[in-house]
Amino acid sequence: MPTISVAMIAHNEEKNLARSLASAAWADELIFVDCGSTDGTALSARDFRVKYFSRPNSRAVYVNKQFSVDQASSDWVFILDADEEISPALRAEIKRHTAAPGSFAAFSMPRRNFYFGRWLRHGGKYPDTQLRLFRRGAARFLPLPVHERLEVDGPVGALKEPLLHYPYSDAEDMEKKLAFYSEILARSYELKKRSRLFILLRPFTRFFSAYLLKLGFLDGAAGLRTALMDFRNVMSSALRYIKTK
Repeated sequence: MPTISVAMIAHNEEKNLARSLASAAWADELIFVDCGSTDGTALSARDFRVKYFSRPNSRAVYVNKQFSVDQASSDWVFILDADEEISPALRAEIKRHTAAPGSFAAFSMPRRNFYFGRWLRHGGKYPDTQLRLFRRGAARFLPLPVHERLEVDGPVGALKEPLLHYPYSDAEDMEKKLAFYSEILARSYELKKRSRLFILLRPFTRFFSAYLLKLGFLDGAAGLRTALMDFRNVMSSALRYIKTK
């Protein structure tokens, strides 16, 4: 049977880590890179059978993600974030497809997102396709300062079982991550040379697309709260960018 490494980086993810690492405990190898955490993340990680590394935190997320991949020694590598969980059904599908991958060098999968007490099915939050599983050496993170992305050398197949995502553990965690994403989005405006009009309209077009065009309203109150949260995040990034100009 082929071997599988699960690679993870984390920064101040103590609240999420036990669930995430426990869901990957079946892997032949667990690569864990702590990125300058100041909470109990490092101690929590050492409760599991991990190959532990410590690195400075970087806003260019691809740097530490690629480092984690480079430490893997298995036939296949799975990228797992600290706020995600591999379900037993997805684990079985991963093992089945890596045992008989055919010509595929990598596999994508849907991701289910848990917001405000509900698994969302609309508003662009599902299937939220993620490319996470690949033959070691067949994929690398592109050196992009925002929105890290894997480049694969070979055809990509698709798994059916979803990866589970819990974006926010509590209100404090939500505020922290919204501030981070707001900064990242503002940087993307700078890099893409977006016009002031585009930036000012973006929060409204984002809400209209997610809540109406992508049927976010079908997710009830959770769908509305999620669309409003995204609106707030994009508006914050727009104001951050415009104030610097």
